[in-house]
Amino acid sequence: MRDAYHEELDSIGDGLVEMARLVGSAIGRATTAILDSDLKLAEAVIEADQKVDDLQHELEARAITLLARQQPVATDLRIVVTSLRMSADLERSGDLAQHVAKLARLRYPERAVPHDLHATILEMGQLAQRLMAKAAEVIITKDVDLALQLEQDDDAMDLLHRALFQHLMDDRWKHGIETAVDVTLLGRYYERYADHAVAVAKRVVYLVTGEHPDDLQSDIQPATQVEGA
Repeated sequence: MRDAYHEELDSIGDGLVEMARLVGSAIGRATTAILDSDLKLAEAVIEADQKVDDLQHELEARAITLLARQQPVATDLRIVVTSLRMSADLERSGDLAQHVAKLARLRYPERAVPHDLHATILEMGQLAQRLMAKAAEVIITKDVDLALQLEQDDDAMDLLHRALFQHLMDDRWKHGIETAVDVTLLGRYYERYADHAVAVAKRVVYLVTGEHPDDLQSDIQPATQVEGA
């Protein structure tokens, strides 16, 4: 009975990894769709988001069944509750990738992103995909150090987001209000996507240690300062 119970716990983790891989692929393909004005690809990304939603619903059902039948305590309870929260982060990440694809579809056959911002949006899309790939690795390995690195990696997305706004606020902006709105939305989608990847990693830290990452880092810093004194 307990073997079946732990197999069910493992299957929840497997479902989270699958969700992370799907939403990682989605943001990469959505980025290509928005930059290339690829309607077929945009439609494929939009349609594929249903699989992410289905996986989340299946994972929630499994978790609720475990809570009801097994009444897990301590670490096992933390795994179930944290997994539910991670699934919500991943589902929202899929929605954000879908938003990018929907914008590509809305503007087709025109391009939503002006040529002078292609490189920035491409970099944001690639970074978002890398962050989610690392989040998936964290779910698999339960590597706390790797999880904590994600927040530092996310700083690069914040810098790209700021650079995007600086471009929009430049007096030389010549692409009109509609494009400015589109680019603003895109920047927000990528920034929030990255935030969700970081949130997933932080939840793994809590799952493994029982401590919130901010508390863990504050405990580490004084020790580091003493060593360097």
